[in-house]
Amino acid sequence: MAPRVLVSDELSETAVQIFRDRGVEVDFQPQLGKDKDKLAEIIGNYDGLAIRSATKATEKLIAAATNLKVIGRAGIGVDNVDIPAASRRGIIVMNTPFGNSITTAEHAIALMFAVARQLPQADASTQAGKWEKSKFMGVEITGKTLGVIGAGNIGSIVCARAIGLKMHVLAYDPFLSKERAEEMGVVKVELDELLAKADFITLHVPMTDKTRGILNREALAKTKPGVRIINCARGGLVDEAALADAIKSGHVAGAAFDVFEVEPAKESPLFGLPNVVCTPHLGASTTEAQENVALQVAEQMADYLVKGAVSNAINMPSITAEEAPILKPFIRLADVLGAFVGQVTEEPIKEIEILYDGATANMNTRALTSALLAGLIRTQVADVNMVSAPIMIKEKGIVLSEVKRDKTGVFDGYIKLTVTTESMTRSIAGTVFSDGKPRFIQIKGINLDADVGSHMVYIANTDVPGMIGFIGTTLGEAGVNIANFQLGRDKQGGDAIALLYVDGPIGDDVLAKLTAHRAIRQAKPLVFAVD
Repeated sequence: MAPRVLVSDELSETAVQIFRDRGVEVDFQPQLGKDKDKLAEIIGNYDGLAIRSATKATEKLIAAATNLKVIGRAGIGVDNVDIPAASRRGIIVMNTPFGNSITTAEHAIALMFAVARQLPQADASTQAGKWEKSKFMGVEITGKTLGVIGAGNIGSIVCARAIGLKMHVLAYDPFLSKERAEEMGVVKVELDELLAKADFITLHVPMTDKTRGILNREALAKTKPGVRIINCARGGLVDEAALADAIKSGHVAGAAFDVFEVEPAKESPLFGLPNVVCTPHLGASTTEAQENVALQVAEQMADYLVKGAVSNAINMPSITAEEAPILKPFIRLADVLGAFVGQVTEEPIKEIEILYDGATANMNTRALTSALLAGLIRTQVADVNMVSAPIMIKEKGIVLSEVKRDKTGVFDGYIKLTVTTESMTRSIAGTVFSDGKPRFIQIKGINLDADVGSHMVYIANTDVPGMIGFIGTTLGEAGVNIANFQLGRDKQGGDAIALLYVDGPIGDDVLAKLTAHRAIRQAKPLVFAVD
């Protein structure tokens, strides 16, 4: 029986035909995504669901999708898909990471011009029969300084376009190396310097815990008087109420927003303000972009349903069916190793070295490396996947090297990750035991044997007496229960580490109490998705 796909959002006829040409039966109901009850009623009949943004693949819908194998999102954002729920049900979630990049970058440049010259307001005035030539005094783009927050795929395109417009470009991106910045022709700066110097600021970062409210009231107060701010990335990166106040006070000269804290945006503190340009999330709304992502998602889903090939998956590595049983637990290990280092490293990474020892050297190391890199940068790029991670690392100018060698120790095979920043080197190694679960076997050159828990605390300290008691007392007084712990040191009085397994998240106040101890150099919470 041919696999069946439901298309519940608008997709081009060409994309629908791709399914048919590949031997997939298609039910094209582009308005169904808006009717969640009807969708839940029939979703159990399909192997695949192709969507844009209107369809909400909630936990409830996924629970009703008894036969569903793959969800394909035509576009990069998967905020409308409950990925953990899909993963638990074994449903692959695919997206099209790069189909909208040029379109979104061009929209940001267009909005920059619009707010610089007050084009929408001048158009409305002129079409109303007025001739207010002196009212709409703009500013030139040429020679101005553009601050780009986030120099990834879309941000780098904006940088290139801005340089072509003879602008000076400053870029803030924790993963951007000085070498890559020089190659792009931009100046790498810290956020405060960008805020103080930029005439225009444009945001191109994902929404994560670290980027939420990156332009809050405090940050806006640090901006250069007369700055203009453009956001085509994600709503919530900018505090809209604080920005509205800054515009009213005259500190900010204007703003152009394509995304909002709440969408659809029926109201916003920015609406009705002078020299504010607003568009209804049009970043990806070009004929070319919509067609590209539609064709890509149809091809990816058809390839999976017919051939078993996986590409651009958010929640599953791109591996063949033959190697999956052996590779899957090591894919998980690679992701965990990357996630560990990504969560404890706060400086920009300059070099990455991955060592494959023993049996791992003979595996599909390309998939393993992709999984490791995705875990490494997930704290900065929330929607990264195994396909996009290597590209992002390359774009940021980070030097990546792989080493393969025959078995050298007691383990049949293990993976070791080493990252180098401007001031430090970090390393971690892990393996998979017979139970198929990942384990840490070495951190910072210190041997240990540690399971991976959902919530952990990593502590790096100097080996001094009383440390175990201090940690236990501090967490106990804060009501944090320690389920288990692992300790290690390189020598008496030397470097020591502790991995604590706790029952839930711990707050910044508790971490502050831990790091107040003279011997503790770092205390970081770690969160892992554990099956």
